[in-house]
Amino acid sequence: MILSIETSTPICSVAIAKGGEVLAIRENHEGLSHATLTAVFVEEVMKEVNLKLEDLDAVAISKGPGSYTGLRIGVSIAKGLCYALNKPLIAVSSIQALAQTATRYYDENHFYIPMIDARRMEVYSAVYDAKGDCLRDVQADIIDENSYSDFTKQPIVLLGDGAKKCEEIFKNCPQISIDETLKFSAKNMISLAQTAFENKDFVDVAYFEPFYLKDFIAGKPSVKGLK
Repeated sequence: MILSIETSTPICSVAIAKGGEVLAIRENHEGLSHATLTAVFVEEVMKEVNLKLEDLDAVAISKGPGSYTGLRIGVSIAKGLCYALNKPLIAVSSIQALAQTATRYYDENHFYIPMIDARRMEVYSAVYDAKGDCLRDVQADIIDENSYSDFTKQPIVLLGDGAKKCEEIFKNCPQISIDETLKFSAKNMISLAQTAFENKDFVDVAYFEPFYLKDFIAGKPSVKGLK
């Protein structure tokens, strides 16, 4: 019984699964709600399946990259649960989870590029083949018409909340398409979380930190009249 928490993007998502099968899920796609909804969603999915937190075998958390604040909230809740319940913590790549999900919907000739929206024309992305194997590790990309040209020998599907803003740039590239139906979700984490649990691939509850990819830069507050 694994509880999965996905807070790396504006989507707040929590799911409970048994043996790799989803039993209950809660999601909010409106953004900026992780602080108020994540713990509530945990309580709701557990109540729906009539289980107590003590019944969990592990907690899985999206490790990033993504929203600094969202990741901090999700990881803090996951670590708190694991510490209080003495349960193992599993860290799942948000990008890998979405790529693996996409392989179920397309034929074997496609490459998949999950994208997390960053700033302006920047995304956090990685490239995966039809088997879900990583062809290029996660990095921050500033998108232009030559981005991913090394992979256009096969059709490419762009996924995630960073894909939509690439539509205009790649409109003249028939090898690249955009799938807006597949989104970052706790349900996509379940397969990877189940495999990690079976392999006892856990992270240290005390020392685990999210994969931010880039350092957090806080904006300077504007003080009227201050030079």
